[in-house]
Amino acid sequence: MAIDYARLKAWPFTDVVHRYTARDSILYALGVGFGADATDPHQLRFLYEDGLAAVPTLAVVLGYPGIWIRNPESGVDWRQVLHGEQGLVIHRPLAPEGEVIGRTRIEEIIDKGKGRGALIYSARDVIDKATGELLCSLSSTTFCRADGGFGGPAGPLKPVHEIPDRAPDLVCDLPTSPRAALIYRLSGDYNPLHIDPEVARAAGFPRPILHGLATYGVAGHALMKSLCDYDPSRLRRMEARFSAVVYPGETIRTEMWRIAPGRAAFRCRLVERDAVVLNNGHAEHT
Repeated sequence: MAIDYARLKAWPFTDVVHRYTARDSILYALGVGFGADATDPHQLRFLYEDGLAAVPTLAVVLGYPGIWIRNPESGVDWRQVLHGEQGLVIHRPLAPEGEVIGRTRIEEIIDKGKGRGALIYSARDVIDKATGELLCSLSSTTFCRADGGFGGPAGPLKPVHEIPDRAPDLVCDLPTSPRAALIYRLSGDYNPLHIDPEVARAAGFPRPILHGLATYGVAGHALMKSLCDYDPSRLRRMEARFSAVVYPGETIRTEMWRIAPGRAAFRCRLVERDAVVLNNGHAEHT
């Protein structure tokens, strides 16, 4: 079944009510590497219930609509799908526990042409259930490698954030635990690619890979540490492209460039393999 542009554009997402606890916030923080230094008071702020704060990128797991694209009615070959880009705008810092509504929609579907795939631009609002206040806005690009040529629009494409052609102003190395994927999956992404060696080998990887959004969370940690003095209320926006996989246990180096007051470009590469895993990153902070 090919993509039906009108049907997919109007996909009937239902609101997702999501109650999360302090334990969920702590588990997420562990999954993206907080606590590698178990005596660092900055990291413990996101792990210890006494004065607990939520990691800003926790928003990516709140109100998640599930793997809806596996529904045959989507017309998408879900086995050939990759997470291409992720964006986050924080309107108000997340509480370490609460109840939110996730409201997802398809914004556009780009047809790159037969043999070149398609792009699905989706968005999700995270809303405080008690007050109706918009907490965070999420944007995501899904690259559907096998689904081009369905007759949809060829644009407009999202702009690419350029990386300056000079040495970075700041560099932050953060290790990932060999058990990182085993922990991160408990925040809601149970794709067997991240735990089952046989599934990973069938997908062409020598062993299970780290979730892309876990890598994104590690980058958020580096940005908060380097640009915001570990104050979660100061990170306001974060966007990046996924460009390569991470294996649990590798070290992620985040390179940052100050491009204007309160704005930075960034990318992430692996210390061990010198592979760029997040690229064309853009962050805004106070």
